[in-house]
Amino acid sequence: MINTKTSARRQRGQGMTEYIIIVALIAIAAIGVYNEFGKTVRDQTSAMAEGLAGSDTKSTKASTDAGKEADASVSVAIEARGLANFGKDQKEE
Repeated sequence: MINTKTSARRQRGQGMTEYIIIVALIAIAAIGVYNEFGKTVRDQTSAMAEGLAGSDTKSTKASTDAGKEADASVSVAIEARGLANFGKDQKEE
């Protein structure tokens, strides 16, 4: 009977450990995505906030800026990456 209780605790501990690992991997992926598309996300969030506040001109400008940043991110992603330019970051404009 003691072995059954110990086994149940180990299984719960294993499940919690697996859950923590999955959450950590999701967090790392989210950080990577935010680093790549952070400016675009900030501009889109700004456009939504300005639109809700009723400022159409600021909302339109923020939305346009988000589109430009998205296009810039796509062009960087398409660029050929290899050992010659490994570790070199693109300069932000």
